[in-house]
Amino acid sequence: MLGKVEKRLQEMQLVLPASPMPVANYSPFVQVGSLVFVSGQLPIVNGKMDEYVGIVGSTIAVDKARVGARIAAVNILAVLNSALEGDLDRVVRVVKIVGYVNAIAGFADHPEIVNGASDLFVEVFGDAGRHARAAVGAGSLPRNMAVEIDAIFEVA
Repeated sequence: MLGKVEKRLQEMQLVLPASPMPVANYSPFVQVGSLVFVSGQLPIVNGKMDEYVGIVGSTIAVDKARVGARIAAVNILAVLNSALEGDLDRVVRVVKIVGYVNAIAGFADHPEIVNGASDLFVEVFGDAGRHARAAVGAGSLPRNMAVEIDAIFEVA
C-alpha cells in the first residue's frame, strides 16, 4: 500500500534515485531526536555531475540553476527516504533549508534559484513543506557545481 507522500510523488511522476553516497568523510544524514539533518546535496543526475557545473551569472543561467536546485532537493528526499527506511509519511514538516549558489560577485537573485528546492518541498509535503530558509551566495562550491542545498526535517 502506497503512503500519502509516495502517492504524491507518483502523481508528480517523480521517482526518487538511490540515496547518493558521500564523496568525503561525512554522513549523508544525522538524526537527533525528532530532527533529521540532511547533508548538502548537489544536482547530480544518474551519477553525472556535469550538467549543472558553472557560475551563475557567467557560465550558467538562473533558470538552469533553479532546475539544479530542484534536482538537489530530489536528492535530499532520496537521502531522507533512506534515513526513514522508505516511510516519507513520517515527515512532520520541512523545518529549514539552506541553498548555496555559486555566483558571480554582485549577483542578487539567489532566492529565485533556491525556490527550485523550496517549491519542490511544498509540492511534495503541502503546507508541511513550508520552511525557514537561507539563500546564500558562494564564491565556489564542491566540484564547481552551481548550487548545493541542505535541509532539516522534523519526523515522527
